[in-house]
Amino acid sequence: MRTSRRDFLKSLGVSGACAALPLSFWTDRASDLRERLAADPLRPQFHLLPAKNWMNDPNGPIFWKGRYHMFFQYNPNAAVWGDMHWAHAVSEDMIHWHHLPVALAPTPGWDDADGCFTGSAVDDHGTATILYTGVKSSTKERATLRDNVSNFREVQCLATSSDPQLLTWNKWKQPVIQPPNDPQLTGFRDPFLWREGETWFLGVASGLFKQGGRVLLYRSTDLRQWEYLHPLASGKWTEKESVNPVDSGEMWECPDFFPLGKKHILLYSTAGQVIWESGELDPKELVFHSERRGLLDHGAYYAQKTQLDAKGNRILWGWIPETRPEAEFSAAGWAGCMALPRILSLAADGTLEMQVASKAFSLRTKSLILPGQQKGSSQLIHALETIQIVDLAGEIAWKFNSSRCAITLEDRTGPWWFAKLEPKGATAATLTVNGKSLEIPRQPNSETEFDLFLDASVAELICDRQHVLTTRIYRKPDGPLRIRVSDADLPSLTLLQAWQLRPISPDRLTT
Repeated sequence: MRTSRRDFLKSLGVSGACAALPLSFWTDRASDLRERLAADPLRPQFHLLPAKNWMNDPNGPIFWKGRYHMFFQYNPNAAVWGDMHWAHAVSEDMIHWHHLPVALAPTPGWDDADGCFTGSAVDDHGTATILYTGVKSSTKERATLRDNVSNFREVQCLATSSDPQLLTWNKWKQPVIQPPNDPQLTGFRDPFLWREGETWFLGVASGLFKQGGRVLLYRSTDLRQWEYLHPLASGKWTEKESVNPVDSGEMWECPDFFPLGKKHILLYSTAGQVIWESGELDPKELVFHSERRGLLDHGAYYAQKTQLDAKGNRILWGWIPETRPEAEFSAAGWAGCMALPRILSLAADGTLEMQVASKAFSLRTKSLILPGQQKGSSQLIHALETIQIVDLAGEIAWKFNSSRCAITLEDRTGPWWFAKLEPKGATAATLTVNGKSLEIPRQPNSETEFDLFLDASVAELICDRQHVLTTRIYRKPDGPLRIRVSDADLPSLTLLQAWQLRPISPDRLTT
């Protein structure tokens, strides 16, 4: 549950007594944490994550002067949500990262005094510019974020950088957009931008009480003076009561909007799901008309954000949250990581497709290929037994030509991860991954393609480039992972490839 910055600091016991503790106390604690993080087998080795403490939403990813810059929500004080800053990391390839100093921090007395929330970064005629949500405690009447825990007023703020490395940022003291004066408003945060000619458009996540989430659209020529237009898109309330309007669908979070192929794509998070919609943007009315929709990821995935890479591909980022109890990740000293970059594309029928960016292939070391039906069952079983993924860092790709099949990864203790496909009528199948099930379309006599990335407690599975399920697994491994396929399923296994993947850091601490 989210807490206010004030209550969060109180829970840490920050006081004059703590400040008076000797320096050796803090030095010893930092050294102990470094040792624990470096030895934690559940901490990912090739996903972007902070050197310590809590992270959540990706913020303002941008390709700038030949390098990829990623900002993300970060608590510098503990491994729980609170005290939101913008952390900063840089990469040459979106895979190997180097942490930089914090980019944005709350300023006491300003409108972001209680947090620098999610936003976007753009190139404004050669000047890097961030639009982000600033929050500050307020009366309930003036608050836009009211969830029985905190009363925050959300405004949209601006910061610019003239530093080629984007290390220093200058924040405008006054917000550039105030929220609408509407008592039914359920939120006002997470801005995204796009430009047409000399005109900037900005969407802000919002919603109306007992009506549904929406994106409010604004227009500007200088990113500083904004004109409100109308809702770009609107949704429907789930008709379930909740003190948190996001949980009930009365508020959308982290929207994104961009052209892809011959359509426009709208992404947003609400009611525990990450939704994609494809459709048309009316060029005159500036209203999005949805034609198809689906779930972006059926598992532990939230707060999606996109950018263009150096070649113009649309890259999807997302936050992989913790699914274990807060007491456990707080004690572990870290929480959350960034999903691997995924390249988005559009199928002919308007369905959103994705695959992990090919830059991730640079992590591959040892390669093992199972040649399908070129050998007998006994030889296939023996070949499978030779494939081992050590230290929970690997990639596995395979294909089945049957609608009923299963594959299991296990260590000496037993099953660690499994996927099972079962027919459901003539044109559908049920895919079950570690107990989580989803229905997928499937034509008779067709192949089903899987790609799985394993990284400590994270498993990202993409099926047929359309169905994605990210899983968190918190059992410490007992030996290497081996692949198991039953005798009955071996004949339908047409391809299997496995790679051991190398870490991007020698000690799990920095990237």
